[in-house]
Amino acid sequence: MPPTLASLVQHSALRLKVRAGADRLATPVRWAHASELADPVPYMDGGELLLVTATNLDAEDPETMRRYVRRLVAAEVAGLGFAVGVTYDEVPAALVDAAEEAGLPLLEVPRRTPFIAISKAVSAAIAADQYRAVTAGFEAQRELTRAALVGEGPAGLITRLAAQVDGWAALYDTSGAVVAVAPDWAARRAGRLTGDVRRLGDRAAPASAVVGGPEDRVELQSLGTGRHARGALAVGTGASLGTAERYAVHSAVALLTLTTARSRSLQGAEQRLGAAVLQMLLAGQPDHARTVAGDLYGALLDAPFRLLLAEASDTELLTETMEAAAARSGETLLMVPEGDRVVVLATDGGAAVAACAAYAQAQDDRPAREPGKDDTDVAVGLSAPAGPVAASFAYKQAEQALSVARRRGRALVEHEELATGSVLPLLADDAVRAFADGMLRPLQEHDAKGRGDLVASLRAWLSRHGQWDAAAADLGVHRHTLRYRMRRVEEILGRSLDDPDVRMELWLALKATAASSTTP
Repeated sequence: MPPTLASLVQHSALRLKVRAGADRLATPVRWAHASELADPVPYMDGGELLLVTATNLDAEDPETMRRYVRRLVAAEVAGLGFAVGVTYDEVPAALVDAAEEAGLPLLEVPRRTPFIAISKAVSAAIAADQYRAVTAGFEAQRELTRAALVGEGPAGLITRLAAQVDGWAALYDTSGAVVAVAPDWAARRAGRLTGDVRRLGDRAAPASAVVGGPEDRVELQSLGTGRHARGALAVGTGASLGTAERYAVHSAVALLTLTTARSRSLQGAEQRLGAAVLQMLLAGQPDHARTVAGDLYGALLDAPFRLLLAEASDTELLTETMEAAAARSGETLLMVPEGDRVVVLATDGGAAVAACAAYAQAQDDRPAREPGKDDTDVAVGLSAPAGPVAASFAYKQAEQALSVARRRGRALVEHEELATGSVLPLLADDAVRAFADGMLRPLQEHDAKGRGDLVASLRAWLSRHGQWDAAAADLGVHRHTLRYRMRRVEEILGRSLDDPDVRMELWLALKATAASSTTP
């Protein structure tokens, strides 16, 4: 602790006597300063022990002393030391009364005690206090470093930090969720800071902020040095941090940042292994993939997983959100960058997939979005649940879903949306309509000239799966007439109706044309 008036009074070499303000001797003393000015306040900073001989003061005038003392109190002077045996043989009663009235500690300084001795005593006490604080800070650093090195992990480091600051501490991930907190009673308080942590994360690291009131002061420190923070540290105390406590906090920030950086390096190695596993899965080698996956990704391959393909202006934010969710739930996550997009294998029904969906929903819910425009910051295609044997099919499903997401300006599309229900909603795309118009236009131009009803005949024939009699009956014509019309369709289009791909394309073109004609 810094020196106080009480510690100076107890200093036997100084021989100071208390003449007023005995109940306020616990006041800290930031410095000792001698001044004979009638008004020294403009040169005071607050917290000083002012030393005077009253050379330029009428210390026996009550009104003069009241004004003088009131100005010292307003300037937050810690106390007044009055030297006797110089200008006055004893402390004037007017000064004693004014000090008692204003609550200003007044110390009598004997003639044999020079002011320089008091200044030295204060300076030595301040230096000793600073030395103790620095020593305690270094010890805190060593203790926190030992905790990090012996494998206690972030949770152990947070526990030790809370003890060092005599308060509470919490660690947050990039989403603002609490990863570790100590003591346990602080969990609810830490949880209420999620919004503040997220706002801090929007700033380039390192960044800091102070929230809360005087009795519930919380310092937030971002972790990391890059464009995006890797997490945040919260430290809650009842007052501003002292020197030792600040050493401890700075040490914790550095250690947690290093731990995060080390984790990123390990993630890089895991990512390379994951890329090899994914490559084997897509090559149809699930047994080899499982062997390479080992304990790291083995659990992921033993249960149904989802394959995601994500494109974004900043895929890092999306992947960090999924990583944080997976870490909290203990899930395994395989992520592999692929050009300007990322491939992800995640547990079906797990927290990572849910976090991805929530992130995408937040993107879709942004204001001023226009359907059908590719203005989203992220596009994700999500496959149906799959296993190692069907990984390549899952990849194709995710690609198809991603393509639809891009065209429709949606943040996330699941393949199951495309594989279930009617296909008609998919045919509303401009690209599909353009394809349909181009394919059917020769037939439509033929019909417009009054040379027959080839489009209607083709629709009836395809709807009856090529059954001539049934289709002819629907049209009210002879089957030979229908056969002739189908030959004309082949001649005009230059394509054979025996080809199932041709029949499929024509049927989709007819459906797309019908869908566009009913779209308002």
